[in-house]
Amino acid sequence: MADPIYTAVATARGEGRNGEVTSSDGVIDESLAIPKEMGGPGGDKTNPEQLFAAGYSACFLSALQAVARQGKVPLPAATVTGEVSLYKQDAGFKLGVQLDVTLPGLAKADADRLVEQAHQVCPYSNATRGNIDVKFTTTV
Repeated sequence: MADPIYTAVATARGEGRNGEVTSSDGVIDESLAIPKEMGGPGGDKTNPEQLFAAGYSACFLSALQAVARQGKVPLPAATVTGEVSLYKQDAGFKLGVQLDVTLPGLAKADADRLVEQAHQVCPYSNATRGNIDVKFTTTV
């Protein structure tokens, strides 16, 4: 494997989904709680699925911007909203992802092409490909 250009470090403590997570630089310092939908207290605490949705959305938007820049396509108001769902399966659980991509001002075919190109270069897409279902909606 090649030398990394960046490595993020985070530590979970406590009771997992009812614990806390911190990053090595102190930027992330979050308490976690199991969502009410899963039988937990919910409230004003985050959870692993929200953190994954935020990370994938941000990373995918950066990938979109990179492929648009390469193709000289302006993306002044692009947004990506990620939904990460947790599913029960026979042996534990699995994740599913829905990314809703909004690319105002583009033709639908051009927007769909950029989303597919970004899906080929996004590190999150590459990590999840073949492991979890990732679906896209594209709005122009």
